[in-house]
Amino acid sequence: MAKAKSILKVVLPLLLGVGLVWYSLSKISIPTLVQYFKNADYSWIILGITFGILSHISRAYRWLFMAEPLGFKPKFGNSLMAVYSAYLINFTIPRAGEVARATILKNYEGIPFDKGFGTIVAERIADTLMLLAIVTIAFILEFEFIFNFFAEKFNATSLFLGGSVLALGALMLILFIKKSKSKFALKVKGFLFGLLEGALSIFKMKKKWAFIGHTLFIWAMYVLMFYVTTFALPELQNITLTAVLIGFILSSFSIAATNGGIGSFPEAIVIAFSLFGIADDPSRAFGWIVWSTQTLVIIIIGGLSLLYLPLYNRKKTIL
Repeated sequence: MAKAKSILKVVLPLLLGVGLVWYSLSKISIPTLVQYFKNADYSWIILGITFGILSHISRAYRWLFMAEPLGFKPKFGNSLMAVYSAYLINFTIPRAGEVARATILKNYEGIPFDKGFGTIVAERIADTLMLLAIVTIAFILEFEFIFNFFAEKFNATSLFLGGSVLALGALMLILFIKKSKSKFALKVKGFLFGLLEGALSIFKMKKKWAFIGHTLFIWAMYVLMFYVTTFALPELQNITLTAVLIGFILSSFSIAATNGGIGSFPEAIVIAFSLFGIADDPSRAFGWIVWSTQTLVIIIIGGLSLLYLPLYNRKKTIL
């Protein structure tokens, strides 16, 4: 049974990704998509790629602050190559990149796997909090738009009833999780306590402000990478900040749905941009441009990292 579950965890995201790629390409002709790629302003795409690379460099450097309390001073080069290797491996098996990253750090820096993996999980908690913060900021900044959007779709009575049902459901779920000892409730409580513990542990770090600064920088680069690439297509040059934030948020969640967001990334952007009356073709083309260019960089640098890691560390050992 456990083996079947493991196989499904690998196969289902792959099948979903392949299905979404087929669906996405069935909604836009290949010649049309190719034309969008040809007509795109690559100066903006290159700038977006640069922001993406800067975010990964900052991520690799940020991790050094987490290794220090463990009594290790790993090389920045190993940390950076471990980050890119992890991103590349995530395209094969979901979440396998984190395991591979901890293994690389164990092999080349002597950091015990459990401790290395724990720091990576703590990093993910910080990133989850940042994504939730961006969602909250988007909601606060664009509350009127979101309210008007739902008001147009539903009448006041429906909104009130829907909100009441959601509030009541949330309250009942909180009470159930608090008092229940079921596996589901225990998992949720464990996740929430882990989230809180991870967040609080950041403030106990020796270089906590440097860690927080890098975290803010990483996510600023993510948003800028997404935003500046919209200028590559003339059809998106007048896009609003609201559309950019909603598109960024949905596309970020889509990466967890399939291996590296294959297939799901462009379709998430189509859904987000359609809320603002943006046509499907440029939205879908933009999604494929962002995903394919960022993925190409990860494949190139991640592949070179896997090849160079043994040579880099052998050279350091000889010296």
